[in-house]
This record gives sequence, C-alpha cells and structure tokens, in this order.
Amino acid sequence: MELANGTTVQEFILLGLESGQQKRFFLLTIFTIIYISTLAENTTIITLVHVDAQLAQLPMYIFLGNFSLLEMCYVTTTMPRMLSDLAVPQGIISFQACFIQFYIFYSLGSTECFFLSTMALDRYLAICHPLRYPTIMSQTNCSKLVAGCWIAGFLVYAAPIILISRLSFCGPNVSDHFLCDQGILSLACPPLGNAPLILFAMNTFIILGNLIFVTISYGTIIFTLIKSSCQRSRKKAFSTISFHLMVVTLFYGSVAGMYVAPSGKGQSRVTKIVTVFYTTITPFLNPMIYCLRNDQVKEALDRVLRRTEQWLRKR
Repeated sequence: MELANGTTVQEFILLGLESGQQKRFFLLTIFTIIYISTLAENTTIITLVHVDAQLAQLPMYIFLGNFSLLEMCYVTTTMPRMLSDLAVPQGIISFQACFIQFYIFYSLGSTECFFLSTMALDRYLAICHPLRYPTIMSQTNCSKLVAGCWIAGFLVYAAPIILISRLSFCGPNVSDHFLCDQGILSLACPPLGNAPLILFAMNTFIILGNLIFVTISYGTIIFTLIKSSCQRSRKKAFSTISFHLMVVTLFYGSVAGMYVAPSGKGQSRVTKIVTVFYTTITPFLNPMIYCLRNDQVKEALDRVLRRTEQWLRKR
C-alpha cells in the first residue's frame, strides 16, 4: 500500500455529499431528524415484540423484530459518519476504519436480503400451507432461521473483504462518496487479481438469488389467494403481503442496479443519491410500511400503553 512517492496509505478521503455550507446545514438537519426517527421507530417495534406476549409468539413478528434491529444497525453503520462529515467537512477515514465499514455495510445488506427471503417464506407457509404452518414454523425452527440469517449475512463477505483489504493502494486516495463501498476498488493499484470478480459474483448471487426466491414465493402466494373462495381472508392476506412487497420493491429496486452491475468508474452524483435512498430513506420508511395499517401492532401498542399507564398510576 504505497503511494507513488513511497509513502504508505494510512487513510482515505471521502468527498461526501455537498460542499456548500448552506446545503450541508440543510442536509445535516434533515438527516439528523431521519436518523433519530428511524431509531425511534425500530426501537418501538423491537420493544413491542419483546414486551407483548401475543406478538412474541408469532414468527412473523419475531422476524420483524430482528429486521428492525438490522435496520438500526444498518443506518448506524453509515449515518453517524455522514452526519459528522456534514457538520465538520473533513472526510478523512483511516484504512482500517474504511474496510471495517465496508465489511459491516455489505454484511448487513446481505443479512437484509436473507431476512426478506425468510419473511417471504413465512408468508408463503402461512397462506399456502396453513395447517402445516404451526409445525413447520415452530419456535425452534424460527430461532434457527433468525440465527441463520445473521450468521450467513456476516460470513458470505468475509473472503471478498479480506482479499480487497490486501490489495495495494498507491494513490490517489480520494473517493467521491460518503462511505466506503466497492468504489474503493477504483483506488487500488493493478494487479487486482480475483478480488473484483469475487465481489461481483457474490453481489450477483446474493441479490439475484434472494430476489428470485422472494418473487417465486410471493407469486405463489398471489396465485393461491386468487384461487381462494373466502373473500375476507383473501382481502386480509393481500393487505399483509402488499406491505411486504412494497418493502421488497424499495430495497431491491435501489440496490440491484448498483451492485449487480460492475462499476469501474468513480461514483457519480446519481449513485450517491441512490445510495442515500437505500441506506437512509428505506430504513426510515420500512417500519411505517410494515406497521402503519397493521391491526396486531396497533393492538399491541395499545396494550403496552395501558399497562404502562396502570403501572404509573400505582407508582
């Protein structure tokens, strides 16, 4: 990792989102509100799932609670750093910190893909195989699926990140982005070896593989519901999966074009906008999409608030 003049690369410089002071202050205000709101929304869901006995027994909400924890981790991987650079524009990040962010960011992204597939599987079993659902999606199997999503998400990118971190970076060390992602490869010196190909193959396998699985699952669900003779249950099921499909569309719609297609050039302004969308806006919208019209969540919230009120009165 040597520059042309013989010095060692100790840090990268991230150019961030904006250079103008007024724009930076505006973005700092907006993203601070979004970040705090995202943490509050997802904390509320996690608390409800763990405190309310009814939700805690339902696999869908166990997955949703873990998904909310994932979203909190996801935004915390990128947003504090982004907010710091907007407040005090330096953009300097150490080599080690850059690749730690790189690894965690990609690992959480792959974990989200696995959780979206798991929630699609859960809805498929609940709607298409309702009699077998309690047996198949037992507490034990549910816990195994949750653990599998987290473990697989953090294992799949271990090898690519190790290979990339061992590349030589001889300058320049400036990246036109606000986080460390695959754009860092454009700063590496040849030969790059198999690292870019392995990263591309991993991105393609995880994104397209899970997207195909989710598409088949929800396609089968929709086909089953169309054939159903019970209009009431069909309407309720369609209402549930419509919100799931909205979350899937938001996530994969913004991610697929960026990480399936190889990018040898520097990050453009459009790329940064799209990255902001799926790292910031999507985690902010997901809790509202899942729970905005969810009667079970509303009822659980009402129960928790009533118990809290009763506890405060006794105090």
